[in-house]
Amino acid sequence: MRALVWLKRDLRAQDHAPLAAAQAADEALALYVIEPEWLAGGDFDAQHLAFALACLAPLRADLAARGLPLLLRVGPMLQVLDELRSAFAFSHLLSHEETGSGWTYQRDLAVGRWCRAQGVAWTEYPQTGVVRRLKSRSGWAAAWARRMDAPALQLIGGWRAPNELAQWSGRQADLHDLPDLQASSTWQGLSAAADFAKGPVRSVPAGGEVAANAVLQDFLGGRALGYRKSLSSPLSAEQGCSRLSAHLAFGTLSMRQVHQATEAAISSQSRVPDHKPDHTASHTPERALVHDLRGFAGRLRWHCHFMQKLEDEPEIEFRNFSRAHDGLREQQFDAERFEAWCEGRTGYPMVDACMRQLRATGWLNFRMRAMLVSFAAYHLWLHWRLPGQFLARQFLDFEPGIHWSQMQMQSGTTGINTLRIYS
Repeated sequence: MRALVWLKRDLRAQDHAPLAAAQAADEALALYVIEPEWLAGGDFDAQHLAFALACLAPLRADLAARGLPLLLRVGPMLQVLDELRSAFAFSHLLSHEETGSGWTYQRDLAVGRWCRAQGVAWTEYPQTGVVRRLKSRSGWAAAWARRMDAPALQLIGGWRAPNELAQWSGRQADLHDLPDLQASSTWQGLSAAADFAKGPVRSVPAGGEVAANAVLQDFLGGRALGYRKSLSSPLSAEQGCSRLSAHLAFGTLSMRQVHQATEAAISSQSRVPDHKPDHTASHTPERALVHDLRGFAGRLRWHCHFMQKLEDEPEIEFRNFSRAHDGLREQQFDAERFEAWCEGRTGYPMVDACMRQLRATGWLNFRMRAMLVSFAAYHLWLHWRLPGQFLARQFLDFEPGIHWSQMQMQSGTTGINTLRIYS
């Protein structure tokens, strides 16, 4: 068995089913591809690639120390697979399932056809609580719990690199430095695929598993105190929210890791003796922290709940969930209002301040994200598609399943949710 592990939005070594499966292979390689369709998409921004590269650097070093080379290629996926298979005749392609933007869905269909034509066995493993080809939501919550409560996968030992590796030692895109976004012309195909480096790239937080775990432990260890109250205000949410969203979006932590660490923290804090005569949650920091962590744990389920919507209905990225809303705003789209909204100059101070924070930092708390969309939909009467693409470019933690479900919910085009016009 010769295995190729295809990394996408799962840039970690631990709790990684494809990497664990590849340890049984006779020879193995890992691959990450920067695809032109991604760079040219309306939801792509340079910060997304910058953070991906920040996550790839420590992962590549970690895997190399265990004997697994991580190759980086730029180009269309099928072309990369053709070229790689001519050099390394892999028999198995291993990857996680992906609930992503529409182009990834079409790409995966094409990869499936390529694998069948080449006689390559492609195995996809679930990564979140999303259930592929789900026939009914009945029992979904129980299935989520079973998947999240299952033991996290641990890597034992290492991998055996293929003998052909020596032939690639001089290829920059395989074994040497990762690309510099300010000097992308040194990587053939990277700057030509999208004009993503016109100006300065927004700074991104530290990437990789070590950084992700540090954020998680800081939150669970005490920063979560007051979470339920602080998450709605843009002033308190910056520190009060978990700030794990980018790490979950790029997969430097698995949802299962976060879930199990959260439950362990709740259990640990719940065992702290309460010496107060009144045992209400508000009387001790430990009880208050447990209360807030339980609120956070519930939101982990919502994360996968919304992703499941896109998995089940991929077209909600492009068209109204409720077709009865077709034509409601599309023909009255005001480009000047849209531009003012994008630039944070609508004249509504709260709206403009939130947009300017988002554009400067790549992050904004959920409640204010919802307010921006509600304002665009109801006050400015803008259809959600173009605002949705703009916001996707601003969010470092852009997660298509959550994003497009929320764009429609906050715009009132689902046909099943209360119309949400924020004060």
